[in-house]
Amino acid sequence: MDRLKRFLPLILLACVIAVIFGMGWNRYLSLDTLRDHGDELRAFTAQNYLLALLVLMAVFATATASVVPGVFFVTITAGYLFGPWVGGVSTSIAATVGALIVYAVARSALGQDLRRKAERDKGMLKTVCTAIDKDTFWFVLASRLAVVVPFHMINIAAGIMSVRLVPYTVATVIGLLPAHIIYCWIGARLNQLLAENPNPDIQALFGQFWAPMAGVFVLAVVLPLILKTIQARLPGAATP
Repeated sequence: MDRLKRFLPLILLACVIAVIFGMGWNRYLSLDTLRDHGDELRAFTAQNYLLALLVLMAVFATATASVVPGVFFVTITAGYLFGPWVGGVSTSIAATVGALIVYAVARSALGQDLRRKAERDKGMLKTVCTAIDKDTFWFVLASRLAVVVPFHMINIAAGIMSVRLVPYTVATVIGLLPAHIIYCWIGARLNQLLAENPNPDIQALFGQFWAPMAGVFVLAVVLPLILKTIQARLPGAATP
């Protein structure tokens, strides 16, 4: 019974992934969904705002936890339906919930095996585990902002090291928020652009958003350097 309880989060996550791909729901995570069903989605959202927001957050959290391709387009959809601020905040929270699910899986089902692997490992996994255990908040915050470490490797490392949830959760939400607001701003602009051109070339379409994408680059490069400087000057701060 204890063994089943330990592996239950992993079993549930595997079942969710199997259902998503088995039903083909992953195919809807694309710009085509907005192009073909955007008006219906906006009408439903106007009539059922809170329900639509909760459903979108649930979809986002599930897609994040199950590593389904296309999560980026869910962020764009959030901006398309709810605007940059509500969309950005809600998807950041939903992504954090997805990250916590992976954290729970890594801690419960795979924790012992992954911990032994991390101890033997000489590569990124061991480096991330050491860093996240040493200074959870600052490492997670900088990594989420700069995307210097794969998203789920941070979640797995946090589960392996059983880091404290409060600094891990807060750093994840804050670290994801700036980029998510920018992506949702792009989504908010898509309504007008798709009305003008129902069959846009995706590369050309996102070429129009060079300014916000440049903002994401600045967030990824400049902000972590500023955070590192602030951290170094704080009394008792750990060296990253």
